[in-house]
Amino acid sequence: MWKEEDNKLSRTFKFKDFSEAFAFMTRVAFLAETQGHHPDWSNTYNKVNITLSTHDAGNIVTDKDRDLAKAIDKLLK
Repeated sequence: MWKEEDNKLSRTFKFKDFSEAFAFMTRVAFLAETQGHHPDWSNTYNKVNITLSTHDAGNIVTDKDRDLAKAIDKLLK
């Protein structure tokens, strides 16, 4: 579940191993590129932390962030 606080949407995803986490990041990268909106993220072994905010709007959460979050969630279905 995405959490909104401090003008950011954030979520941590956990996978079976590093390969699955990296594959997910690759899919998110292509998705983000098509939307022209890029996450702040990090990866440690099987965990991927994603933070979204719209820099052009003053680093706040906008519909652009919510749309990308929904699209990322759909990758897991």
